[in-house]
Amino acid sequence: MADSYLGPSPLLKPPSLYTFPFTFSPFSGSPRSLSFSLMASNCSSARHCNCSSSPTSGYSTTHQPSLLVFSGGTAFNGVVEELKKLTTRVAHVLPVSDDGGSTAEIVRVLGGPAVGDIRSRCLRLSDQSTSEARAVRILLGHRLPLDPPRAKSEWYEIVEGSHELWQGVSKPYRETIRAFLAYFQDQILRRSDESFCFSNGSIGNFFFAGARIFFQSLDAAIFLFSRVSEIPAESFVLPVISTNERLTLGCELWDGTVIRGQNEISHPSHGSMQPVDKDASSAPALHSRIKRVFYISSEGSNLLHEVFPTVNPTVLEQLRNVDCIVFGMGSLFTSICPSLVLLGVGEAISLRSCPKVLLLNGTHDRETSGFSASCFVTAITDALNRTYGDPHNCLKNPPNKYVNTLLVPKNGQIPVDIESLASQGILNVVTVDSIHDPKVGVLFDPKSLIQALSNQLADA
Repeated sequence: MADSYLGPSPLLKPPSLYTFPFTFSPFSGSPRSLSFSLMASNCSSARHCNCSSSPTSGYSTTHQPSLLVFSGGTAFNGVVEELKKLTTRVAHVLPVSDDGGSTAEIVRVLGGPAVGDIRSRCLRLSDQSTSEARAVRILLGHRLPLDPPRAKSEWYEIVEGSHELWQGVSKPYRETIRAFLAYFQDQILRRSDESFCFSNGSIGNFFFAGARIFFQSLDAAIFLFSRVSEIPAESFVLPVISTNERLTLGCELWDGTVIRGQNEISHPSHGSMQPVDKDASSAPALHSRIKRVFYISSEGSNLLHEVFPTVNPTVLEQLRNVDCIVFGMGSLFTSICPSLVLLGVGEAISLRSCPKVLLLNGTHDRETSGFSASCFVTAITDALNRTYGDPHNCLKNPPNKYVNTLLVPKNGQIPVDIESLASQGILNVVTVDSIHDPKVGVLFDPKSLIQALSNQLADA
């Protein structure tokens, strides 16, 4: 039986230094042949993969431009493959407050930060050059059925190694991935007071969560996932907050209403395990515009108590050194702004004289109904200035300290109010070819968008 096979094992307290192979199991007493080292106590060495890789253009990575992209886990994914043709020197900064879908179930039962957006970006960056790399990507990108009994049955097939998804995955990779899936299952069984629902569960999220809990480090889990999926060495996937704790996003509307939870703000699911519908028209517009987003306590009796987490220092380090800063398209207040409101981010961006590019959405959504282009700029400026937060920590920088270039998808729904943008100091507005998706509306044409970014870098 699956439950007996995955039953409790001695609880492991991870040491500060792990040297382990792809044949290592968290349940084993001693590792076998060594493959690579992971220093969980030194997170700066555990933030990206040490794989050897070269961009598709064939140029040396040292001559590629370097970018930092603020984005969520969905909208920017569509241009990641094309971006790799320009450069692999990209720091992808992602929030850790997503509380929808299967991520919500992991956080509910096991706690910790949300890893769904990070997992999604890691998969997009993963290697596809060999049949095994593609098999690993398919496995870690797989979702279980919506029907709970079928989902649980398929999960047991996967974790026991009998599922067809393992075909094409060699024994070293299989044993490594299975080890952390089994550890994830072990942790679920230890929460005897909670019943875990596998419906629509992401295998990549389960692997990620197992690694994070085992190493007691989100950075270490990202490092491991990067090794397994062979992300280019020059690419960073950075949680904007490096934490092992649960984080909850809140927002205050202009009418004083406070909404708790990222998913409730952007795509209310009312507790459903159904896949989150990212259709731009899937949720009604908010009854009042969003004034600000902030982090609130996930513990204790006062669940609306505001907290102030610390930004990941590697994000600040990257901001000081990259050639271009990009604010990606997507959910403005729940994907982009959660990374901007943290102390130190506005300061770091305002000091740079590099291109600072806003990629304008092609359609309105629940969060930005009625917005013009200048409204997007205002929201980003307010977030980076922390205008409506603690008055002792507010900045007063003008918009063009944060955004100096606007890329607009052709035929998009968002009005481009040139005069208002000019009054904000933004004079460089570039229209980019677009495509139309029947579900989500107007999107940037990936090739045209990356060419436009390349042009901005060349002109800098």
